Amino acid sequence: MHHIYRTSPSSVHLHPPTLPTKMFFAVGLLLLCAGISASADFQCQIIPGKLKQIDAGAGDVYGVSDDDNIYRWVDNNWKQISGKLIHVSVGPAGVWGVNRANNIYKFQDNNWMSVSGLLKQVDAGGDKFLSGVNAQDNIFCLRQSCTVSRSSAVSFTPLEGALKYYSCGPIGCWGVNSANNIYFRHNVNPTACQGTQWQQIEGQLTMIEVGTDGSVYGVNAAGNVYRRDGISAKAPIGTTWTQLDFCATFKHVTYDNGYLWLISPSGDIYRCADDK
Repeated sequence: MHHIYRTSPSSVHLHPPTLPTKMFFAVGLLLLCAGISASADFQCQIIPGKLKQIDAGAGDVYGVSDDDNIYRWVDNNWKQISGKLIHVSVGPAGVWGVNRANNIYKFQDNNWMSVSGLLKQVDAGGDKFLSGVNAQDNIFCLRQSCTVSRSSAVSFTPLEGALKYYSCGPIGCWGVNSANNIYFRHNVNPTACQGTQWQQIEGQLTMIEVGTDGSVYGVNAAGNVYRRDGISAKAPIGTTWTQLDFCATFKHVTYDNGYLWLISPSGDIYRCADDK
């Protein structure tokens, strides 16, 4: 990744529950070699269970397992939710997901409501609008009035370009393409979710997530985790990438409400509390 600025390492305090030896080893890796920036110290612990994807937003956390089961984090435990999904997202637009056939669902009244269209990845982090990409990396969004509707027949707005992963927040949307290049979408809002133009951002990531508070985190092909610094309403693209120097590698990251959630390549779940 180009133009990455690292801060000097500092220790991470780990307080795991009673765990098998294998889990202790994983935690030990983080303890021995985790260089979180001095301005953003995290306290990390491993969470029981295995997931392949996780999403935190609007004070909630959902995830899916290798066998497509769906889970919600409730009272410090995983509660299984009925249904089967390969990707789930939670945020101001609600709880949405897609299954192996790329069918789209919205969690409404404790049931999954089928929604017209096909996507492989969805993101509910926008200001009550939905975004996502399909199997051909075409990009779409669903304006606010459609996400709050009880109708299952909706009309997605297409965006120019191609991305494999797309995520939105309060002051803009971020995505990565098949070459792992990073892009920011300008002038996105609830009634014009398509925005106006793309701006390429330095660096390369395999996935990227925007938090409900506008924070941006991502993972690169080597499994390193990065945070985008300097983001504000006046500077929505921020200024620099900072690597969070865990010794362990990860395939998925999401952030909300003071917690960074991480998924390892083997599906182990880590929750790191922002100690600021």
